[in-house]
Order: sequence, then C-alpha cells, then structure tokens
Amino acid sequence: MTMAKTTKSTAIKVQLLREGIVESVHQVEAVVCDHRGRVLSVAGNAQTTAFVRSALKPFQALAVTSTGTLERYDLSDRDLAIICSSHKGSIEQSRQAFHILWCCELEPSALQCPIPPGKSSPLEHGCSGKHAGMLAVCQQRNWAINTYLQRNHPVQRLILSKIAELLRMPAEEFISAYDDCGAPTYLMELAQMATLYAQLTSGENLEMERIIRAMTIYAGLVSGEGEFDTELMQLTQGELVSKSGAEGIQCIGQARSGLGLAIKVLDGGKRAKRAVAIHLLKQLGWITPTIAETLSDKYINLTNFTRLDTFGELSMV
Repeated sequence: MTMAKTTKSTAIKVQLLREGIVESVHQVEAVVCDHRGRVLSVAGNAQTTAFVRSALKPFQALAVTSTGTLERYDLSDRDLAIICSSHKGSIEQSRQAFHILWCCELEPSALQCPIPPGKSSPLEHGCSGKHAGMLAVCQQRNWAINTYLQRNHPVQRLILSKIAELLRMPAEEFISAYDDCGAPTYLMELAQMATLYAQLTSGENLEMERIIRAMTIYAGLVSGEGEFDTELMQLTQGELVSKSGAEGIQCIGQARSGLGLAIKVLDGGKRAKRAVAIHLLKQLGWITPTIAETLSDKYINLTNFTRLDTFGELSMV
C-alpha cells in the first residue's frame, strides 16, 4: 500500500468502566484508505492482518453482478441485498434467499451453509443469501452445484480474481481459510480491507454502484432491524455503506468519496468495534453529532474519551 499524507496514532484503547473503575480493556486498530490504496489515517498498524470474514460479502457479490446472473434470472436489488447480508434468519430474509434459488430453479437443499441451532432450514443461516448467489452463478454458467464451496471451484476462483484485480495483486498470493458458513474467506491487511471499501464507494464501477444501492436501499435485509449495519445505513440515507464481520471486523465506505474505513478489535469483541466505529465516524465527519448520539444511545454509552489527532482513546461505561 502507498503511504501518502498519512495521519498516524497508536492503537485505540477501549476501556470498559464500572463506576469509573477500569474493568476490561480492548485494543483496536483502524485504517482509512482512498480508492488508490493510499493510507490516509491509521491507528496502530495498517499492515495488521486478519481474516476479512463477512465484510467480504459485497465483493463476493461481484460474481453475480459481473456474469449476467442478475439479468438471466431477473433478480432484483432486494436479491442483491440479501446476497451481501449477514442476516438474522427472519421470515422476510429467509424468503428472499429462497427467491434467488426459486428464480434459478434450485432447491434449498443445494445450500451448503449449516442449519443454525434451533432452526429447520439452511435458508435461516445468516449467509444463505451469499450461498444462494454463488449457486445462481453456478447455474447460469453450468458449473457444478455440489462442489461450489471448494477453493478451486470456478465460482470461488472467479470471486478471488475479482478481489485480486481490485487490490492489484496476484490471486495466488492470497491466503484463504474456510469461514464458519463453509465458504472461503481471505487473510488481508487492514489497509487492503479499507481500500476495497474505498473502491466500492468510489463511483467508478457500475457493478459496485449497484451493490451499494442495493445494500443502502434495502439495509433492513443486510443485517436486520436493530442491527448496527442496518441502523447506520438507514440513518445516513445512503451516504455510508457498512458491513461487519466476525471477530471484531467492521468495514465502512463513504459513498462517492472513494474513502474506506476498516476496523479490527484484536480480541474479536463486538462491543468495542461498534464503539470505535461511532467514535471514528464522528471524528472523520462521516456522521453528524446527532447521528453519533443516536447510535451511541442505542449501542454503547460513550464517555470520557480523549481525542488524539484523527484517532484516539475511548472509554465505555
């Protein structure tokens, strides 16, 4: 990654306070990049690596938008939103994933994501939309259905080629591992994650523009009512696109600016990444103080943080 006009600070320390006494501490690293891959702001180390997990979904969706699959099966932006989602298995969300399969004449039994505990169908798994999208591409291209999750399957090679092209590096250099849903995910530097989201929101790619439109218009499908990604996208009315990942990953892009933010909580904590996201989005000017207050009241009570350049320390009570 190219370093240009970079604002640096130490890693962000998030303290959980109980009646003013420190009870827990989280260390968080964060990076802002532009669509050219230049690191503009960093707290900690921009080269810290982590698996991108579900924050990869908008880019896995490029396999659908770039192959004519949407047009072949007359899939809508609602379908594209569920393909990018980490949903809660609601009836609406599960039906939307089913709609994709129905349009391309596949049964839910083709899904190889797990059946969640206490549920009755893989359609209720949070990644069923992503899997349905992969299956739709396979059906459209006449590729094997029963092996679609294997790393060397054509649909997975296509996804990797899209990511490699965006990051301008050879596909064979990526390190992969299977995510909890059974699909490959990739080890990336935080700066690479931020760059992907900067490119997603740069306005230079029609396929990614459609993905942004689908995610922001149908934000309720992307995670669900009361969930951080959905609330942030609804409150900012399409200005921000947000996608979380497991183990403390949060990625956000600012529409039309070509800027992306990637956050990693080193211990994987969800509460810390939400607090840091709100804190940094306010400091960056990506959300108004009113929106920051609304999000803080809903997800975390923020008090007593000290501003350090672009990024800084943060306490939670």
